[in-house]
Amino acid sequence: MQELIERLVRHGTELWSAARKIWLDGGWAMIAIAVIAFVMFSVGMRLFLALRRKGFKHVPERTWRRWIDAPDERRGRIGTLLDFVTGGLSEEDMTFFFRQLRVSETLPFERDLRVMKICVSAAPLVGLLGTVTGMLTTFGALATGSGGDQTMGMIAGGISEALITTETGLVIALPGLFFQYHLSRGLQQYKAFLAHLESVCLQRHHRTIRERLTREAEAAARLRIAERLRERVGAAHAGTHAFATSEAGGPDADADDGDDVDDTPETTLSPMPGDGRTNGPRERDGRAVESEHQE
Repeated sequence: MQELIERLVRHGTELWSAARKIWLDGGWAMIAIAVIAFVMFSVGMRLFLALRRKGFKHVPERTWRRWIDAPDERRGRIGTLLDFVTGGLSEEDMTFFFRQLRVSETLPFERDLRVMKICVSAAPLVGLLGTVTGMLTTFGALATGSGGDQTMGMIAGGISEALITTETGLVIALPGLFFQYHLSRGLQQYKAFLAHLESVCLQRHHRTIRERLTREAEAAARLRIAERLRERVGAAHAGTHAFATSEAGGPDADADDGDDVDDTPETTLSPMPGDGRTNGPRERDGRAVESEHQE
């Protein structure tokens, strides 16, 4: 075990010495490439950790679908998002909340991805610039040197600077390119998740409104039916009461009418003088009395 540790330490020391020698042979362009690499990978790691903290890949869809109707069960970052977007009372409020959510959640990622894209493009260009300066150093040594060992050392240093900066720029750019692609794909997945979440929430909202309107319409219909039934029952009671009243008072009214007809004496108009019509009963009675007196 101790021998393994000593071997690892020895290999680490040799690797550090070789990297230091390469760094020094690369010239001034190596500093610029190191700064670009540090910015690119630090931004990339921050984006990677931020996407992992979103938690949209770790919560199953059936779980957050249940959380839409059960606010007490919401947990984590997805639960916080649902608390924010479901706070609206109308469809316009929910759409506005999702628009704000997309702006606040995706714009920082897009800005940092643009920074990574610039770094990926800049690293090989700076390496190419180092190549140009290295070749200039080489040609300068050939032009001013006398052909001795010093001239050969200057030529070797220029060629080393040209090759090392180009290689370092490519070594930094290629992993950065794949890393940027991975983060861009993760951001697209997060955008797709937000769009899917918005569609599901709006569908649930429409369904809730439709169910509420259906219940209100059913309640109103039941109320109208009850009012019509009460009106018909009231009319039926009124008709029954009127019929019972007419049945109870009908025979007495007919008897009273019959008495009035029987008690009314029949009278005939007495004829005018010279009229040939029959005399009334009173005139006939008077004539009979007069005839009795004459006898």
